[in-house]
Amino acid sequence: MDINALKAAGATWLRASIAAVAALYMSGITDPKTLVNAFIAGLLGPAAKFVNPKDPSYGFGSTK
Repeated sequence: MDINALKAAGATWLRASIAAVAALYMSGITDPKTLVNAFIAGLLGPAAKFVNPKDPSYGFGSTK
């Protein structure tokens, strides 16, 4: 996996987490602990994609 693939994967993880936090914040939830939990939960989707060996875009199944 080259540096560009790592940057793309990192950007995906960050985008998903920020979206989760933004959704809660815009709905009026401002508790910092809840927002941190949402950030961590936002990492779960990309993490599942990363460990899937059948996903060719990045992660363990990547041929790049």
